[in-house]
Amino acid sequence: MIDHDRLFKELLSTFFVEFLELFFPDVSEYVERDSLVPMDKELFTDVTSGERYEADLVMRAQFRGQSSQFLVHVEHQSSSQSDFNRRMFRYFARLHETHALPVYPIVIFSQDSPRRPEPDSYRVEFSDFLVLEFHYRVIQLNRLQWQDFVNLPNPVASALMAKMQMEPQERPVVKVECLRLLASLGLNPAQIQLISGFIDTYLKLSQTEQVRFQAELDRIEPARQEEVMQIVTSWMEEGLQRGRQEGLEEGRRQEALSLVLRQLARRVGEMEPELQEQIQALAIAQIEDLGEALLDFSTKADLEAWLEDCASRLESSSDSPDSE
Repeated sequence: MIDHDRLFKELLSTFFVEFLELFFPDVSEYVERDSLVPMDKELFTDVTSGERYEADLVMRAQFRGQSSQFLVHVEHQSSSQSDFNRRMFRYFARLHETHALPVYPIVIFSQDSPRRPEPDSYRVEFSDFLVLEFHYRVIQLNRLQWQDFVNLPNPVASALMAKMQMEPQERPVVKVECLRLLASLGLNPAQIQLISGFIDTYLKLSQTEQVRFQAELDRIEPARQEEVMQIVTSWMEEGLQRGRQEGLEEGRRQEALSLVLRQLARRVGEMEPELQEQIQALAIAQIEDLGEALLDFSTKADLEAWLEDCASRLESSSDSPDSE
């Protein structure tokens, strides 16, 4: 599963000024750029449903040439939700109440479909009286044409073109253009890695598309072509290294699992399939812990109690404040 919110938060928090310049030039004119500070996680509880929500990105900023401050709240949505406008109002109201500062609310919609315009307001009204009309800014990527951004020297543009409106046959072309633009920006290696990883996540190409990608790459100027290939080579090497590390880790896990299962068979006898499935689902650290604990087992009940205790500890850890 793709962690869409994490990818967008990393991109926008790293290039927040460039994000404002690209989509909200008026805001970038009146914000004191050196004053931008990311806020700690803003958590909200929905009293009705009991669910907890975390605002994706909240930046505290200062008006240029003034001491007064305001907040910029950017929320990312990877799917269309019927009541999202109400949730945006709740975020706004609680941020405004908590910090007593003006809030500039923005939503980025990145879903592939539907392409119909997403709401940009929330209203509470009666037939004779408008109680509330709350507005927020909307960037709906699937309604933007990637061609309009291809020559803009902006790192956020080079990344977000990968999620803009395109025809299926254009995917290899868009990937080349994203990387060509990225290569022209003079970013540092860490920034290039962040954006190229974003592009590759959303524009993974089939073998047929890879052939078209290479053909399109051959058409751009040789100097820029070499820079793009360096980016491609870099993420391929990173992928291979990550794959080797994951392979080694999984190999170690399988080896430890096999040993533990053999030892358990001697200690507690034959195990039901359900019990074996619980053991096979354990992480490497848990399997190693089980390898030590089983020396004290004498019955199957000891194993079941250990597994239950392990699940309880894992659940307790995930519910603790530090894990939020």
